[in-house]
Amino acid sequence: MSTSSRCARLVVAGVSSGAGKTTVTCALALAYRQQGLSVVTFKCGPDYLDPTYHARASGSPSHNLDGWMMGREAVLETFARVSHGHDLAIIEGVMGLFDGADPSSDAGSTAQVAKWLDAPVLLVVDASGMARSFAALVAGFRGFDPGLQIPAVLANRVGSQSHLEILRKALPDEIQLFGLPKQQTLSFPERHLGLRTADAAVPDECFEGWAQLARTWLDLDALRALSGRSPVPLTLAANAQTERCRIGVAHDQAFHFYYEHNLLALEAAGATLVRFSPCRDRSLPDDLHGLYLGGGYPELHARALSENDQMRGAIAGFAAQGAPIYAECGGLMYLTRAIHTLDGERLPMVGLFPREARMADRLMALGYAEVQTTRDTLLGPAGVQLRGHQFRYSELHGHEPLATAYTVRVRRTGQQQLEGYVQHNVLASYIHAHWGASPALPRAFVANCQEFRAARIALDSAAAAPARPI
Repeated sequence: MSTSSRCARLVVAGVSSGAGKTTVTCALALAYRQQGLSVVTFKCGPDYLDPTYHARASGSPSHNLDGWMMGREAVLETFARVSHGHDLAIIEGVMGLFDGADPSSDAGSTAQVAKWLDAPVLLVVDASGMARSFAALVAGFRGFDPGLQIPAVLANRVGSQSHLEILRKALPDEIQLFGLPKQQTLSFPERHLGLRTADAAVPDECFEGWAQLARTWLDLDALRALSGRSPVPLTLAANAQTERCRIGVAHDQAFHFYYEHNLLALEAAGATLVRFSPCRDRSLPDDLHGLYLGGGYPELHARALSENDQMRGAIAGFAAQGAPIYAECGGLMYLTRAIHTLDGERLPMVGLFPREARMADRLMALGYAEVQTTRDTLLGPAGVQLRGHQFRYSELHGHEPLATAYTVRVRRTGQQQLEGYVQHNVLASYIHAHWGASPALPRAFVANCQEFRAARIALDSAAAAPARPI
């Protein structure tokens, strides 16, 4: 069934990383939500961490919109489907407004997504220590791409209302200016290149503090009036009527990096997703036909994972039965023989792959990657293509041979390497794949799980059949 989404939308973009996009997005989402609006949030790019903050502020999952990994049609479909029925969509950008997969084009950038969605941009600028130079910076961004709408600017970390007034006088009258003060006590904690996950360590008072500042400093009605409302076509797919399989999804403090699109795609293909904790649960949930082990911080919880030898044994036994298991980054680390932490500890893991994951004090890989499979896997036949992203501080060590199923091309350098490790019916990789541009992949995974289910039912039936008399 075809329809369209006319949800009001606003892109929160920065002039660079660290300008305060996540803070502004969360402040607006919670402030509008407290006004009684139904707010949905999105994140441009491949990021997993910022969406956890969005979800806390908006009260619902945040979805990624990545032009390079997903392509235009998947971006539009995801936005239309998720925003349908909501009052306002707030889309946080990635890095600076024009930064993406290619320095010579807008591929993978916030600007690309804003143009595809016909959405106005609120440009966030760290205005600390600036006066008239602020206007020059804004003029450069507004004039760089005539296809973009940048009707408003938010001066972040201003020193006072009088500082904000100086900035307002420097700008042309047609630009709406908003501002927020610097509040160090409300800053979100950071880890590696970005934020920490918005877990219990980030108190509700932090989010409420930013929402209060938004209500005090910003004209929320004027900001909402800027938002675009052009229709985005939407084809509503019928939900799967019958359960084809049950897939266990690792989800706890160690594993929680998943693209919402991938999870929804598995459900649309007929999978029932069952969450479990490799840290806390002593056994796998009943009646599973596959596993999805996402990324996260297994190195921070390696002791809990290692001491839970019942779960490690359950997963190893499940794999030995031929169950489909798909693992990404942190999930791959968990399936190795051991994780070596930065403290020098060696902690045993599941042991499906004869290598050990060693943590480093610097990034070992960062950026987009293109993948083509070289053999049949649980994601489909040889030759399947997918796109994804790497962000990791570990690498595998050891000399034992590993069977591979991926040829990986690193987007930034063009370098090619063999990856995608296979064992039994297990596929594991450091690549965080987004299936938006490859809808056949989740369907193949579900079909593989359904085959395992059917084989196990047949085996159980044979075992239960009475013996024939001789």
